Amino acid sequence: MFAYLKGILTKKTLSGLVIEVNGIGYMVYTSDLTISSAPEIGSQLKLYTYFYVREDNQSLYGFMTEEELKMFERLLTVSGVGPKAALSLLSNLSPSQFALAVLTDHVDAFTKAPGIGKKTAQRIILELKDKLKKENKDMPDYQDLSINTPDTGNKMNEAVTALIMLGYTTSEANKAIASVYDDNKPVEQIIKDALKHQAPM
Repeated sequence: MFAYLKGILTKKTLSGLVIEVNGIGYMVYTSDLTISSAPEIGSQLKLYTYFYVREDNQSLYGFMTEEELKMFERLLTVSGVGPKAALSLLSNLSPSQFALAVLTDHVDAFTKAPGIGKKTAQRIILELKDKLKKENKDMPDYQDLSINTPDTGNKMNEAVTALIMLGYTTSEANKAIASVYDDNKPVEQIIKDALKHQAPM
Protein backbone atom coordinates (compact mmCIF):
# COMPACT_ATOMS: atom_id res chain seq x y z
CA MET A 1 0.00 0.00 0.00
CA PHE A 2 2.79 2.42 0.97
CA ALA A 3 6.26 2.17 -0.60
CA TYR A 4 7.67 4.82 1.71
CA LEU A 5 6.76 7.81 3.87
CA LYS A 6 8.58 11.12 3.68
CA GLY A 7 7.76 13.79 6.22
CA ILE A 8 8.70 15.46 9.49
CA LEU A 9 9.79 13.37 12.46
CA THR A 10 7.64 14.54 15.37
CA LYS A 11 8.20 11.88 18.03
CA LYS A 12 10.41 8.95 19.00
CA THR A 13 9.11 6.11 21.16
CA LEU A 14 10.62 2.86 22.40
CA SER A 15 8.86 0.97 19.62
CA GLY A 16 8.87 3.38 16.70
CA LEU A 17 8.66 6.83 15.19
CA VAL A 18 5.84 9.28 14.46
CA ILE A 19 6.11 11.00 11.07
CA GLU A 20 3.84 13.85 10.01
CA VAL A 21 2.92 13.82 6.32
CA ASN A 22 0.53 16.50 5.03
CA GLY A 23 -0.88 17.14 8.50
CA ILE A 24 -1.36 13.46 9.38
CA GLY A 25 0.80 11.75 11.99
CA TYR A 26 1.73 8.16 11.15
CA MET A 27 2.88 5.80 13.90
CA VAL A 28 5.58 3.68 12.28
CA TYR A 29 6.90 0.68 14.22
CA THR A 30 10.54 -0.06 13.58
CA SER A 31 13.78 -1.60 14.83
CA ASP A 32 16.16 -0.16 17.40
CA LEU A 33 18.64 0.24 14.55
CA THR A 34 16.35 2.65 12.69
CA ILE A 35 15.30 4.49 15.86
CA SER A 36 18.92 5.07 16.87
CA SER A 37 19.88 6.30 13.41
CA ALA A 38 16.87 8.62 13.03
CA PRO A 39 17.60 12.38 12.93
CA GLU A 40 16.52 14.93 15.54
CA ILE A 41 12.86 15.74 16.17
CA GLY A 42 11.68 18.26 13.58
CA SER A 43 13.93 16.89 10.84
CA GLN A 44 12.71 15.48 7.55
CA LEU A 45 12.77 11.70 7.39
CA LYS A 46 12.11 9.04 4.77
CA LEU A 47 11.19 5.50 5.80
CA TYR A 48 10.63 2.51 3.53
CA THR A 49 7.42 0.95 4.77
CA TYR A 50 5.49 -2.29 5.09
CA PHE A 51 1.74 -2.24 5.79
CA TYR A 52 0.87 -5.25 7.93
CA VAL A 53 -2.79 -6.28 7.81
CA ARG A 54 -4.53 -8.96 9.84
CA GLU A 55 -8.15 -9.33 10.88
CA ASP A 56 -7.47 -7.78 14.29
CA ASN A 57 -4.43 -5.68 13.48
CA GLN A 58 -3.33 -3.05 10.97
CA SER A 59 0.14 -1.63 11.57
CA LEU A 60 2.73 0.30 9.63
CA TYR A 61 6.38 -0.74 9.83
CA GLY A 62 9.23 1.34 8.46
CA PHE A 63 12.98 1.26 8.01
CA MET A 64 15.77 3.65 7.15
CA THR A 65 17.09 1.45 4.33
CA GLU A 66 15.54 -0.76 1.68
CA GLU A 67 17.89 -3.56 2.74
CA GLU A 68 16.43 -3.62 6.25
CA LEU A 69 12.88 -3.57 4.85
CA LYS A 70 13.66 -6.50 2.54
CA MET A 71 15.08 -8.50 5.44
CA PHE A 72 11.96 -7.72 7.50
CA GLU A 73 9.78 -8.98 4.64
CA ARG A 74 11.85 -12.16 4.33
CA LEU A 75 11.55 -12.83 8.04
CA LEU A 76 7.76 -12.62 7.81
CA THR A 77 7.84 -15.52 5.33
CA VAL A 78 9.35 -17.78 8.00
CA SER A 79 6.72 -19.88 9.74
CA GLY A 80 6.13 -18.70 13.29
CA VAL A 81 7.89 -15.35 12.86
CA GLY A 82 5.71 -12.24 13.10
CA PRO A 83 6.50 -8.52 13.06
CA LYS A 84 7.48 -8.40 16.75
CA ALA A 85 10.04 -11.19 16.39
CA ALA A 86 11.32 -9.75 13.12
CA LEU A 87 11.90 -6.35 14.74
CA SER A 88 13.64 -8.00 17.68
CA LEU A 89 16.08 -9.68 15.31
CA LEU A 90 16.69 -6.55 13.24
CA SER A 91 17.30 -4.59 16.44
CA ASN A 92 20.23 -6.89 17.20
CA LEU A 93 21.63 -7.49 13.71
CA SER A 94 22.15 -5.26 10.69
CA PRO A 95 20.96 -6.73 7.34
CA SER A 96 24.51 -7.76 6.42
CA GLN A 97 25.14 -9.32 9.84
CA PHE A 98 21.82 -11.14 9.59
CA ALA A 99 22.66 -12.54 6.15
CA LEU A 100 26.08 -13.66 7.33
CA ALA A 101 24.59 -15.40 10.37
CA VAL A 102 22.13 -17.29 8.14
CA LEU A 103 24.79 -18.29 5.61
CA THR A 104 27.13 -19.56 8.33
CA ASP A 105 24.46 -21.33 10.45
CA HIS A 106 25.25 -19.10 13.43
CA VAL A 107 22.28 -19.91 15.68
CA ASP A 108 23.67 -17.97 18.66
CA ALA A 109 23.55 -14.71 16.70
CA PHE A 110 19.75 -15.01 16.58
CA THR A 111 19.07 -16.31 20.08
CA LYS A 112 20.61 -13.15 21.57
CA ALA A 113 17.50 -11.30 20.36
CA PRO A 114 14.69 -11.17 22.97
CA GLY A 115 11.97 -13.74 22.29
CA ILE A 116 14.00 -15.80 19.82
CA GLY A 117 14.69 -19.36 20.92
CA LYS A 118 16.97 -21.98 19.41
CA LYS A 119 14.19 -23.70 17.45
CA THR A 120 13.05 -20.42 15.90
CA ALA A 121 16.64 -19.54 15.03
CA GLN A 122 17.17 -22.91 13.35
CA ARG A 123 13.92 -22.51 11.41
CA ILE A 124 15.00 -19.06 10.19
CA ILE A 125 18.28 -20.49 8.91
CA LEU A 126 16.55 -23.48 7.31
CA GLU A 127 13.93 -21.40 5.49
CA LEU A 128 16.09 -18.44 4.43
CA LYS A 129 19.51 -19.88 3.68
CA ASP A 130 18.81 -21.03 0.11
CA LYS A 131 16.97 -17.78 -0.68
CA LEU A 132 19.87 -15.66 0.52
CA LYS A 133 22.40 -17.77 -1.37
CA LYS A 134 20.47 -17.25 -4.61
CA GLU A 135 20.09 -13.52 -4.02
CA ASN A 136 23.63 -12.97 -2.73
CA LYS A 137 25.11 -11.79 -6.02
CA ASP A 138 22.43 -9.13 -6.50
CA MET A 139 22.81 -7.55 -3.06
CA PRO A 140 25.73 -5.15 -2.56
CA ASP A 141 25.64 -5.46 1.25
CA TYR A 142 25.98 -9.23 1.07
CA GLN A 143 28.51 -9.15 -1.75
CA ASP A 144 30.78 -7.16 0.54
CA LEU A 145 30.89 -10.17 2.86
CA SER A 146 32.72 -12.14 0.15
CA ILE A 147 30.98 -15.33 1.27
CA ASN A 148 30.72 -16.56 -2.31
CA THR A 149 34.25 -15.67 -3.36
CA PRO A 150 36.46 -17.98 -1.30
CA ASP A 151 39.36 -18.34 -3.74
CA THR A 152 41.15 -15.12 -2.87
CA GLY A 153 44.45 -14.25 -1.24
CA ASN A 154 42.62 -12.56 1.62
CA LYS A 155 40.73 -15.61 2.82
CA MET A 156 41.84 -15.29 6.43
CA ASN A 157 41.08 -11.56 6.54
CA GLU A 158 37.60 -12.19 5.14
CA ALA A 159 36.91 -14.85 7.77
CA VAL A 160 38.18 -12.62 10.60
CA THR A 161 36.08 -9.71 9.34
CA ALA A 162 33.01 -11.94 9.26
CA LEU A 163 33.42 -12.89 12.94
CA ILE A 164 33.94 -9.26 13.91
CA MET A 165 30.66 -8.41 12.14
CA LEU A 166 28.98 -11.08 14.27
CA GLY A 167 30.11 -9.34 17.46
CA TYR A 168 33.48 -10.89 18.31
CA THR A 169 36.43 -8.69 19.21
CA THR A 170 39.36 -8.49 16.80
CA SER A 171 41.47 -10.57 19.18
CA GLU A 172 38.78 -13.25 19.56
CA ALA A 173 38.17 -13.37 15.81
CA ASN A 174 41.87 -13.70 14.96
CA LYS A 175 42.36 -16.45 17.53
CA ALA A 176 39.26 -18.37 16.41
CA ILE A 177 40.13 -18.26 12.71
CA ALA A 178 43.79 -19.13 13.31
CA SER A 179 42.77 -22.24 15.26
CA VAL A 180 40.78 -23.74 12.36
CA TYR A 181 42.32 -22.11 9.28
CA ASP A 182 42.95 -24.36 6.28
CA ASP A 183 43.89 -22.79 2.96
CA ASN A 184 42.07 -25.59 1.14
CA LYS A 185 38.72 -24.71 2.73
CA PRO A 186 36.32 -22.07 1.38
CA VAL A 187 35.76 -18.99 3.53
CA GLU A 188 32.25 -20.04 4.52
CA GLN A 189 33.52 -23.37 5.92
CA ILE A 190 36.34 -21.67 7.83
CA ILE A 191 33.80 -19.35 9.47
CA LYS A 192 31.51 -22.27 10.37
CA ASP A 193 34.41 -24.23 11.88
CA ALA A 194 35.51 -21.21 13.91
CA LEU A 195 31.99 -20.64 15.25
CA LYS A 196 31.70 -24.30 16.30
CA HIS A 197 34.87 -23.96 18.38
CA GLN A 198 33.82 -20.68 19.96
CA ALA A 199 31.71 -20.45 23.10
CA PRO A 200 28.48 -18.43 22.69
CA MET A 201 29.06 -14.69 23.13
